[in-house]
Amino acid sequence: MLSLKLPRLLSINQVPKVFHEHSIIFGYRQPRCTATDCLFSLFQLTNETVNIWTHFLPTWYFVWNLLALSYTLDFWNEAYTWPFLVFMVTACIYPFTSSCAHTFSSMSTRARHICFFFDYGALSLYSLGSATVYAAYIMPDKWINSTFHEWFMPLAVFNTVVCTGLSCYSRLGLPFIHFNCSITERFPEQESPNMSKVLRIVAFAYPYFFDNIPLFYRLFICTGEGCAHNETIPIHYRHVTLAMLTGFLFATHLPERLAPGTFDYIGHSHQLFHICAVIGTHFQMKALIKDMTLRQAWLTLHTPLPSFMDTIGAISLALLLNLLIIALFSLGLYWKPKTPEAKNQHYYTEKLKVD
Repeated sequence: MLSLKLPRLLSINQVPKVFHEHSIIFGYRQPRCTATDCLFSLFQLTNETVNIWTHFLPTWYFVWNLLALSYTLDFWNEAYTWPFLVFMVTACIYPFTSSCAHTFSSMSTRARHICFFFDYGALSLYSLGSATVYAAYIMPDKWINSTFHEWFMPLAVFNTVVCTGLSCYSRLGLPFIHFNCSITERFPEQESPNMSKVLRIVAFAYPYFFDNIPLFYRLFICTGEGCAHNETIPIHYRHVTLAMLTGFLFATHLPERLAPGTFDYIGHSHQLFHICAVIGTHFQMKALIKDMTLRQAWLTLHTPLPSFMDTIGAISLALLLNLLIIALFSLGLYWKPKTPEAKNQHYYTEKLKVD
């Protein structure tokens, strides 16, 4: 009878510091798992198992919604739907990338950093996807065609680059300067973990609050005509509430910091963070569909249709820039600086060739 022997799990004192999670004591996988071991760990209760499944399963929920909506919305020919297409694609990408990052992050120290570089890049693209639909469907009537509206997407693309660069920087610092293939546990994550955490929170909070300026104005400030108040407002409130709860869980490490070791496998903050994030995205999607439908007649009459450059072009440019940033930080992990001895050896070798 075929039996599967799963690797023994380790405690926090048995794995390198780079693998440590705040207030998580047990359930660590071997720090040099093979890709096969990582895949098998999906069916073993580790401190990452729920993290993986809470984003892997929702990926297919959003893919299913995208495919279903493709039968009712003409993504190919109707430019008005392009912003929503961009959003839905990014809503599929970010949970899938996150589940992959959590699955394969125990292969090695380098693999862990690279996995989460991609995770940060995917979240950054999702923030741009949100900005794209907010510029198209969420902007209050009185802000349509304003200077802020015109510059909203270029600034959102810039924010995406800042988000990915700063979040990658928060792990190790600058590539080739703060870290290389021999130094992967320096500044800032290992030497200044609190500063690293602050940088990462800022990296994601900044584009979130910028993207949501139109929505926050509609929900909390705008009164009277031109506010686009409609039946989507209660759904937007649910999304914003869950988004704030998501940020709170990420920043505080509750509840595990109150009882280290108790929530290692089920119930720690990162799992709750994942769950709140995908439920929030679900409500965001539902609100966007309603706003897109209810406001279509007014928006198409008062503003130009979304352009290719402000939708598919913008997300394509951001994807390219994000991949370049991730490649730069990843290459730093493999770069070997020349030591003085190596330089001297190279000098004498060249000199002998000349002689």
